[in-house]
Amino acid sequence: MKNKLIIIAPCYNEEAIIEYSIQKLNSVIEELISKNLVSAESKICFVDDGSMDKTVDIIKKNCETNEKISLIELTKNYGQQNAILAGLNSVDADMVITIDADLQDDLLIINEMIKKYYEGYEIVYGVRKKRETDSFLKKTTAFLFYKFMNLIGIKIRQNHSEFRLMSRFTINHLKQYKEKTIFLRGIVQDLGLKSIDLYYNGTERIAGETKYSVFKLFGLAWTAITSFSVFPLRVITFVGILTSFSSLIILIYAMISYFKHYSVPGWTSIIITIAFFAGIIIMSLGIIGEYLGKILIEVKDRPLYQIKDTINI
Repeated sequence: MKNKLIIIAPCYNEEAIIEYSIQKLNSVIEELISKNLVSAESKICFVDDGSMDKTVDIIKKNCETNEKISLIELTKNYGQQNAILAGLNSVDADMVITIDADLQDDLLIINEMIKKYYEGYEIVYGVRKKRETDSFLKKTTAFLFYKFMNLIGIKIRQNHSEFRLMSRFTINHLKQYKEKTIFLRGIVQDLGLKSIDLYYNGTERIAGETKYSVFKLFGLAWTAITSFSVFPLRVITFVGILTSFSSLIILIYAMISYFKHYSVPGWTSIIITIAFFAGIIIMSLGIIGEYLGKILIEVKDRPLYQIKDTINI
């Protein structure tokens, strides 16, 4: 008997493309079942992350006529990471594939993902060969992000988003991670389970607009850095030592100038020094505040999401 597959697709305000996505993903499931690669109980689970358009209505309409289409409706927008977790925690399957509802990832490699699963791989990563469909700004910031993450010792796969296959064994291990600030790409790789990469070419959206603005991407990058590294705190320590050493040199110079009677009073050097150290102090307090804020979130232990309704789960 073949194993059960569930494709989890988080969506937010995807009214323009959701009908297309439903039909394409349903065709994938039907094809996999016909090829006897997955069980007949396999299905697609859309996780609506608080959409304010007609996305939910379209999914519900399809759920009524097709039992292979299921829905988890969240009460509000919790973000993509939490939406994926809501799906992973709610479904029961031998293997799960997560994919964005805009279908910019290549559906053709899903067959290969499942074959790799049967070969014994617990995680199969979908990795883009190139980022030709992305804007120059997005490509540049993504490149810098991956380089910086590797520089500070956080090993994540370059050009891999949330398109991956995970086994039941993987998901059970993933559920043991209890933190509230989630960066799934880092956590899944941190599991250290047997994995393999499958490369593909991304495609452009056929409709709608991306929901990941530059600010959201920066926020995700910051979550990744602060969740997996204390590097920013160590930078503060290093800068503190460096500035203390610099201050000592300035102090020695000032004392020599005073006793030699050739010091010239001036406000420029004072203002520059004050501004320099004030900037460092404020930056340091900001970084420490970010870490303290994350500790506060963890201590409160509030739920990552609230489910409003489910259909065909």
